[in-house]
Amino acid sequence: METKRPIIIIKKKGGHGGHHGGAWKVAYADFVTAMMALFIVLWLLNSSKQIQEAVGGYFKDPTGTSKKVGSNMVGAGENFVLTRDNMPKLKDQLQQAMRQLSDFEKLKNHIEMTVTTEGLRIELSESAAGTFFDSGSPKLNADGNELLIMLAQELGKLPNKLSIEGHTDSKPYVASANYGNWELSTDRANAARRLMQANGIRDDQVTQVRGFADQRLRKPDTPLDPSNRRISLIVQYILKNGDEDEKPTAQGGESKEKPDAGKLSASEKPSAGK
Repeated sequence: METKRPIIIIKKKGGHGGHHGGAWKVAYADFVTAMMALFIVLWLLNSSKQIQEAVGGYFKDPTGTSKKVGSNMVGAGENFVLTRDNMPKLKDQLQQAMRQLSDFEKLKNHIEMTVTTEGLRIELSESAAGTFFDSGSPKLNADGNELLIMLAQELGKLPNKLSIEGHTDSKPYVASANYGNWELSTDRANAARRLMQANGIRDDQVTQVRGFADQRLRKPDTPLDPSNRRISLIVQYILKNGDEDEKPTAQGGESKEKPDAGKLSASEKPSAGK
């Protein structure tokens, strides 16, 4: 009788052929980091100069205790903080933008920008026939609309606060006994505010609207000079650490410090009218 053969059961273990290690994870992480750095560089190359300075300022001084070149506006790429150190840069930028206006050659003698202790003061002075406003009226004309819209689009990018002032010459306003230079100067400042807030200026960016009538003449020796009739836009400083000892002048005051004369030019021919 034949002997029965034993039953042999072979069990095969499943699984991977072996352990390959985690080196691929390190290589993949390096690849992702390199790609992120590439995209950041490409983004910076196509960004504005202000963004490049802000990013560069952060890497030079991450704590923000140096010159504070970077912006303190979270998520606002086009915004940068204007302090005493870089306010002249805004003046140059606005001068370049104004040269693109359709009637710049006609308007340039009536636009003056000066850096003062209060901030950047932009003066838009009138002529005898009316440069930015209809004569004797708070209504802006076409040139006034174009210039103020351009300024609103540029200044609306900034975190800095603005003040708007209206001024007249000393010629009495005779249209009505109940309406005079005080009302006209205030109404013109408000007309400028409304137009600028509708075209780029934030609602909370304008802190003051002031009318001074003829109490702060641009040319005191010639009180009837039409250049005394003007709108003033003041881009106020944002103080950084150490600036508190050199605060701007009190509300509405013209700077007593000798300004950095950054004017395009000023009108010199006296004439009557509003």
